[in-house]
Amino acid sequence: MIKHIPNLVTLLNLLCGSVAVLFAVNGNLLATAFFTFLGIFFDFFDGLLARKLNAQSELGLQLDSLADMVTSGLVPGIVMFQLLDMSSNSWNSLGINKTVGFAFDLPEIVSFLPFFGLLITLASAYRLANFNIDENQTDSFIGLPTPANTLLILSFPLILEFQNNDMMNAIILNKWFLIVITILSCYLLNANIKLLALKFKTWNFKDNAARYLLIILAAVLLIVFQFAAIPLIILSYISISLLNK
Repeated sequence: MIKHIPNLVTLLNLLCGSVAVLFAVNGNLLATAFFTFLGIFFDFFDGLLARKLNAQSELGLQLDSLADMVTSGLVPGIVMFQLLDMSSNSWNSLGINKTVGFAFDLPEIVSFLPFFGLLITLASAYRLANFNIDENQTDSFIGLPTPANTLLILSFPLILEFQNNDMMNAIILNKWFLIVITILSCYLLNANIKLLALKFKTWNFKDNAARYLLIILAAVLLIVFQFAAIPLIILSYISISLLNK
């Protein structure tokens, strides 16, 4: 029975991700963020429990990836879809509806734009499949982990809702900014860059200096910048990982 406890926690991750998908499809991005963060929390602890209980298995590995595909793959793609849709509506509200010399007008072109966000889901699937067959990602990651990428994408609706800064809102709802973030997200997920895994084999500071530095820096950034700190934390995570080599 004990060996199934980590798998049950993984299924809680999948449940939270599934609920998050339902909220994301309906445009409730705050509830989406809550259930996604809860799913990522379970995702962190299923591996920890598996190691502590000596219950690691091939089944657990596959189940973990399937759960991550929903919570940290499908959800961020739909959230980006919704953000791009919001940017399109915001853009159209400016009254830009003149033709561009074709058989359709500009807003009709823009209406296809939100589907671009689903590239994040495709890139996440490729990253997770590659992770399952790569034996070199035990103590570190190659490319940005899907949960970290999901936190990055979900930070934008949270910034819009809770910080309500006109300048930040204008940037986030700019379609070109979202397009660049989508492309960057897809690249980082599958980039050949070695990043820290936040797994502590010992609590020794010397062996984990980069990890402790990242945790302290993340805490400070969150206190100062609130949800706007999340993109900065992801950037710091990549920078510290590269410098740590």
